[in-house]
Amino acid sequence: MSKKGHLLVVIAILVALTGVFTVSAQDAVEVELGEITQRIIDRGELICGANQNLVGFGFVNDAGEFEGFDVDTCRAVAAAILGDATAVSFRPLTGAERQAAIQGGEIDMMSRNTTWTLSRDVVWGSIFGPTTFYDGQGIGTRADLGVTTGMELDGASICVQTGTTTELNIADWVSANGLDIGIQVYPDANSTWEAFVSGSCEAWTTDKSGIAAFHATSEDPGALVILPDTLSKEPLGPLSPAGDEQFAEIIAWTVFGLITAEEEGITSENIDEFLDSEDPSIGRLLGIGDNISGEYLGLENDFMVEVIRQVGNYGEIYERNLAPLGLSRDGSVNALWNNGGLIYAPPFR
Repeated sequence: MSKKGHLLVVIAILVALTGVFTVSAQDAVEVELGEITQRIIDRGELICGANQNLVGFGFVNDAGEFEGFDVDTCRAVAAAILGDATAVSFRPLTGAERQAAIQGGEIDMMSRNTTWTLSRDVVWGSIFGPTTFYDGQGIGTRADLGVTTGMELDGASICVQTGTTTELNIADWVSANGLDIGIQVYPDANSTWEAFVSGSCEAWTTDKSGIAAFHATSEDPGALVILPDTLSKEPLGPLSPAGDEQFAEIIAWTVFGLITAEEEGITSENIDEFLDSEDPSIGRLLGIGDNISGEYLGLENDFMVEVIRQVGNYGEIYERNLAPLGLSRDGSVNALWNNGGLIYAPPFR
């Protein structure tokens, strides 16, 4: 055999051995817990930055408890790490307070209708998780004005919350269209809404989901309309401080688990029926038998069982919090990918 032939044999053997070692390494995954994850375990609770004024996404109910779509994301992460969806302390944040909270270590994560942007990704020093709700900025106004598009508001005024992408977007839109629209800024969502209701401005602007939430809880929802204009892309989702990729992975795969559970038809009501499933995809999601999904994240292999049992799947969370606002998933980008939407999860494999 020539020297070249010997070399090829040696390379083939090394490739084969490398493959063997790679497979066997998957049998014992050792993950070092990140600083934030360890802090959550030691503390016994997750600290989550949230909204307290946006019905459907994050608000304080009559019992003084936080609830909403974004709130449930934090509860799901708490269930994944601590096995208890109630082990969460919520810190209410205005839009302008978010950057300092994420940079200063005041919170472990944020789930507060926050748009994923380049500057927030980099300047804030944050790691965004998967987009949980695809939104777009809209304009709300009174039905009696008789306007059908935002362009017809020329000469009027619009209320907007400061310190948000919404404020920048409306300024860009007004300028690009050469409109004479006065922009009035307010410190938070409630004061922006109250200014509109009191007549300080003819219209107001925020994400369409936020407009729907405030309109739905107003004294006369039928007197208000959301104009068809969509001024921006607003991918909303959770985020955590940069520097702890292990914790960020837990957030991401908890969200992916919620989505996958909906795909598989696994709910908080029927979860126990799937615990002896022989379907390999379900086995990996739920950590059944020899499946080690959780070990990749430094968690119990069956971490998603408690998440689903205590919080529900993505669809349950959506229906519980957002469907009552009239935010239907049918035909929207927030439907599952196999129903024509953008809600999609990588495989548990």
